[in-house]
Amino acid sequence: MPATVPNAKNRQILLMNRPKGEPSESDFKLVEAPVPAPSDGEVLVQALYLSLDPYMRGRMSDRASYAKPVELGEVMTGGVVGRVIASQNAKFHEGDIVEGILGWQTYAISEGKGLRKIDPTLAPISTAIGVLGMPGLTAYFALLDLGKPKAGETVVVSAASGAVGGIVGQIAKLKGCRTVGTVGSQAKADYCKTELGFDACVNYRASKNLAADLSGACPDGVDVYFDNVGGSVTDNVFPLLNFRARIIICGQISQYNLEKPELGPRLLWHLVRARARVEGFLVLDYAERYKEGLGELARWVKEGEIKYREDITSGIENAPRKLIGLLKGENFGKALIKVAD
Repeated sequence: MPATVPNAKNRQILLMNRPKGEPSESDFKLVEAPVPAPSDGEVLVQALYLSLDPYMRGRMSDRASYAKPVELGEVMTGGVVGRVIASQNAKFHEGDIVEGILGWQTYAISEGKGLRKIDPTLAPISTAIGVLGMPGLTAYFALLDLGKPKAGETVVVSAASGAVGGIVGQIAKLKGCRTVGTVGSQAKADYCKTELGFDACVNYRASKNLAADLSGACPDGVDVYFDNVGGSVTDNVFPLLNFRARIIICGQISQYNLEKPELGPRLLWHLVRARARVEGFLVLDYAERYKEGLGELARWVKEGEIKYREDITSGIENAPRKLIGLLKGENFGKALIKVAD
């Protein structure tokens, strides 16, 4: 064990069951293990923040996907910002702040592949798994490369107050678009309008006529739809699509916990009418351009053009409960678990 952590234990959260429908805390198990020592070419990282993201629900299932599932008994996957506390890798040194997929554990060994050094003077280090990390890059590349928004167009984004949606809406405003969001509470709707600058925001849970409310918020139709949610929200956006509209499928969080998928899609004829294009998005496809995206995002954050909100909970033991809540829309902003100072 490294001398830097003589009395520490590695607290890990393992996936123990494949949930049917909504996950429960009993699907996870908190264990303690010795803190590992790095071998030649490796680094030991102490976790400071864990990222909670909707994609994690898919990794808990064993169905075919773009990435392999977490095996039962394995550490739950997830992004981490941490501190290098021991290194046998010439590219990393003790004290370096790094970001990578290191899982739900307080200490992790890495060979350095996929590990990104973070400059803690640019912004709070938590942003490396938020606005200046995967969520920010998702918003940047998906909206600009797939959505191609033009000044004067209307951009609708679902889950608009979330880690991705909030950034999408602000970038759309920077590009001169009318920006409309959908959210699940009035507090989130107010935040999108007053803090993030959205032109309109619809609380779909409180709406008595979602179709009418969306139509009223989009008097000139919809040119770009950035979909994080799916389900009834998407059903009510499709009739508003303009000629040559672009639809970006980034997530379908309303469907992730369903034991039996909802019937659909049934509104694809609107794509024919509008000659619209639908495309799915994975940020991994843009790995070679991350530096470009992070540079622009960092500049916008520094200049106050992009604001962000974090929903931080302390204690790794709370990660399962907070992920379950995130899948039900209980988080407000980027969901993070603070593991250490």
